[in-house]
Amino acid sequence: MKFSLRQDTDLSAEELFAAISDFARIERMLVRRGADVRRLDPAQEPGAGMAWEIGFDMRGKRRDMRMDVTQFDRPEKIVILGEGESLGLTVEMTVIALTRSKSRMIFEVEAKPRNMRARLMLQTAKLGKAQLDRKFADRVGAFLSDLSARRS
Repeated sequence: MKFSLRQDTDLSAEELFAAISDFARIERMLVRRGADVRRLDPAQEPGAGMAWEIGFDMRGKRRDMRMDVTQFDRPEKIVILGEGESLGLTVEMTVIALTRSKSRMIFEVEAKPRNMRARLMLQTAKLGKAQLDRKFADRVGAFLSDLSARRS
């Protein structure tokens, strides 16, 4: 199942990329939402090779996922691959400069089942894809609005 969103912001491409690559801030955001986040690599600067072990509750069950930054092309693209027991996850964030002070972010998330139970869960979720698309757009939009407000 794939989710994709294109959203324009009032941030320059450099500012937007700096905001989406502020992994320490994203870690804190995940912890505030109830996830357990453990950094696996010793890197101080953001880049390819960064990794986390993330634990969270979903549908009444504890889930664990390892997330690795596999591509970090400043100032335009970040790719993060996630591997869990039942799901594989790919997150792609692409920044496109529109003008000096405006940019567009293309945010794509693809979930791939790794077992039959996950395949059934995704098939069921596809029935409500329109609602999931709206929630995805709202969450990403709120995240980008928060970034714009903090930078202003």
